[in-house]
Amino acid sequence: MSEDNPIRKRPSGLGRGLSSLLGEVAQEAPLTGGSQRSGIQMLPVSSLSPHPHQPRRHFDEEALAELAESIRSRGLIQPIVVRPHSDGYQIVAGERRWRAAQRARVHDVPVLIRDFNEAETLEVAILENIQRQDLNAIEEAEAYKRLIEEYGHTQEALGHLVHKSRSHVANLLRLLDLPDRVRAYVASGDLSMGHARALISSADPEALALEVINRDLSVRDTEKLVRQGKARKERRAPLEVKGAHADIEALQRQLGDMLGLRVQINHRPDGGTVSLAYSSLDQLDMICQRLSGERI
Repeated sequence: MSEDNPIRKRPSGLGRGLSSLLGEVAQEAPLTGGSQRSGIQMLPVSSLSPHPHQPRRHFDEEALAELAESIRSRGLIQPIVVRPHSDGYQIVAGERRWRAAQRARVHDVPVLIRDFNEAETLEVAILENIQRQDLNAIEEAEAYKRLIEEYGHTQEALGHLVHKSRSHVANLLRLLDLPDRVRAYVASGDLSMGHARALISSADPEALALEVINRDLSVRDTEKLVRQGKARKERRAPLEVKGAHADIEALQRQLGDMLGLRVQINHRPDGGTVSLAYSSLDQLDMICQRLSGERI
C-alpha cells in the first residue's frame, strides 16, 4: 500500500481502535474558549452539524427519547468528537448524543476537537457505530464501499480497522448486490444479515424476501427455499439438507455474522467446542469485551 493511502495517515490513537481514541478524553484537561483545538470544551449545540456521509441512517426514536431523558437528568457524560468545519464544527462521532441533547434542550455540550481528514472521519464514525453495534448490515456495507472506492482501502485493511475478518467485510459488501427493496428490508430489521446472504443467490430475491418476512422463516429455512428454487429451475428434485450437520453449519454462519469472525463448532453427543478465530490482538480484545458484556 502506498504511503499516501489515507489508512497510513491515521493519527495516534485511531489505529488502536475507538476505545483508545476516546480514552484520551479522560487524560486531557478541559480548556476554555472556542478557539482551542485540543482537550474537552463546552460548545453550543447549534455550532455542531452532522456529517452528510455519516454511516448510520436509522435512529431509533424510543432509544433517542431515553437518552434525551438521561441527558436531561444527568447531563452528557461522554463528549462528542468533532472537527473544524466551515464556521462551526462537524460531528465525527456522537451524532446520536447530539440529537438527544437537542431533544433534552441542552444548550452546551462537551466536545473533543480533532483535525481529521475525510477518510479518518469516516473511519472513526464506522468504528464508533460498529463497536456500539449501532449500524445495520447495509449501513456498514455502504460505509465499507465508500472507503474502498473513494479512499483506496482494501478489504483486508478494512478488516484490520474494524477488528473483523476480511471474509466478513467481503460478505457485507456482497449484500449491496441485492435489489433496493431487499436492502431496505435489511436496513429496517425485517431481514437479518443471514437472511440477506442466503437471498443473494436466489433467482428472485424480492419475491423470496417477502415470503420469508410473511412466513417469519429462519435463516436455515430461507437457505432451503433458495436451494429448492435452484433445483426446480434446473429440473431436479428439491434438495433437502437434513440432520444436525446443517443446523451446526447454519449456527456457525449466524455466529460468524454477529461477531465478524470465523466460527467453528465441533459438536459431539456428549458436548463439544466453539472456536473463534482471530488474526490480531484487537480482535481478541473485541471477543473478550463481547463475552464479558463490556460496552465500549
